Amino acid sequence: MSFTSTALLDVELNAGAPPRVRAEATGDAPTWAAGYRDALRAVVAEHGSVLVRGLGLRDAAETGAVFAKLATGLMTEQEAFAPRRAYSDRVYSSSKWPPNQPMCMHHELSYTLEFPGLMMFACLSAPTDGGATAVADSPTVLDALPTELTERFEREGWLLTRSYNDEIGASVAEAFGTDNRGAVERYCRANAIAFEWQPDGGLRTRQRRSAVVHHPVTGRRCWFNQIAFLNEWTMAPEVHDYLVDVYGADGLPFNTRFGNGEPIGEDVVQLLNGVYEANTAREPWQAGDLMLVDNVRTAHSREPFEGPREVLVAMAEPVRLADCSPTVEVTAQ
Repeated sequence: MSFTSTALLDVELNAGAPPRVRAEATGDAPTWAAGYRDALRAVVAEHGSVLVRGLGLRDAAETGAVFAKLATGLMTEQEAFAPRRAYSDRVYSSSKWPPNQPMCMHHELSYTLEFPGLMMFACLSAPTDGGATAVADSPTVLDALPTELTERFEREGWLLTRSYNDEIGASVAEAFGTDNRGAVERYCRANAIAFEWQPDGGLRTRQRRSAVVHHPVTGRRCWFNQIAFLNEWTMAPEVHDYLVDVYGADGLPFNTRFGNGEPIGEDVVQLLNGVYEANTAREPWQAGDLMLVDNVRTAHSREPFEGPREVLVAMAEPVRLADCSPTVEVTAQ
């Protein structure tokens, strides 16, 4: 264990855990957050994330006020892969995902042309077991991956395919904020997303993005994508088989491919998830905790859990892909 002092905060550093700061519970979390905003943001800039313990967050209104003090430019989510509950303007629940299934390491909205630079999480109710929001340093992950594989992804990028329905994942309305076909098509054209309406009214989309980007502030190369998380081989086998049986191999709610359209093998997905796991830092949530994550430098996950879990989320500090030195041209494919 070691401590570093960053602008008046004692930062506790433990191997295998995210950096941690202990807050003095004053009963006025928004005022505390405002006073330590710059210090907390400095910790995130240095380490990629920070967990604040002892702040005693109790409800959505207080949490939203804390989020507003800590960041400018809270974002409205677009192109969500799973539905969320909106507590208030731009303050959301965590994504609705089966508790017994992990949400593997990913960078939020890394398939969009403008994504959050900062993710903020707050735990109002901690599960009885599991459910950590774990983190992994993306430059470290990139360095640990086979050079031949990362060079291919740098050359080709990665392809995300989605098939929207009203049963699995986010619906068209939840992802695009509307179910008006004209509005959806305009959004897709403006954001380099190829689209095709199905006879049953469903929507299928394809978009190619860079798998490696440069951090907009530091310039460091980051493994920045959702290649493993949204790939069919990350699903539990019984879930995968069910979805293929119901929707067909080409109709999965989401899947990822190499940028040239070739399938990504199960061995590659296992390799990616294995490298993430080897570089994962985790700390079980406690009620009242706050966590800040640099979304470009640091991947995050949600581990399986038991018991009630209420974690609020806000996305902030929008970053444009064009400002991150993408390695492939943005195309819909």
